[in-house]
Amino acid sequence: MSASFERTYTVRWADMDPNGHMRHSAYADYAAQHRIEYLAAHGFTLMRFAQLGLGPILFREDTRFLKELHINETLRVTGELSGLSEDGSRWNILHTLFKPDGRPAATVAVEGAWLDLRARKLLVPPPEITALMRELPRHESYADIVRKAN
Repeated sequence: MSASFERTYTVRWADMDPNGHMRHSAYADYAAQHRIEYLAAHGFTLMRFAQLGLGPILFREDTRFLKELHINETLRVTGELSGLSEDGSRWNILHTLFKPDGRPAATVAVEGAWLDLRARKLLVPPPEITALMRELPRHESYADIVRKAN
C-alpha cells in the first residue's frame, strides 16, 4: 500500500451555484479529477487507456455534503480504496474533500469497474492496473468485493 495520494485545487467561478457556494456536481468533478490524476501519475494516462482499449466506468456515485465550499477556497482531495475484487475488475473508492482548515466538506463514494472500449463490455484489467489499485490507501470501511457466480 502506498502513501496517501492527495491533490489540492482552488474552487473556481465555474464551480459556483446561485446560492454562493460550490454546486453539487462540482464535488463529483473534483473526485473524478483526483482519480484520473492518480492513474496518470502512475503511467495510466488517458492516451494509455485508449491504446489499451479500456477505461474506468462508474456504477454508482454517492456524495455526502458536510460543509460549504466557497469561491477561491483551497480544497484538498484524497482517495481511499473502500473495496476491490480479487481480480481487480470491480473497485470502490471513497474521496474526501477537505476545507482549508482541514474539516471535511464532503465525501464522494464511487463504485466502478473497467470497460472494454471496443466490445463495450466489462473486463478484468491488466495486472498492472489491479496492482496500482491495491496501492491506494485503504479506508477504514474497506471490504473485499466478492461477486457471486451467475
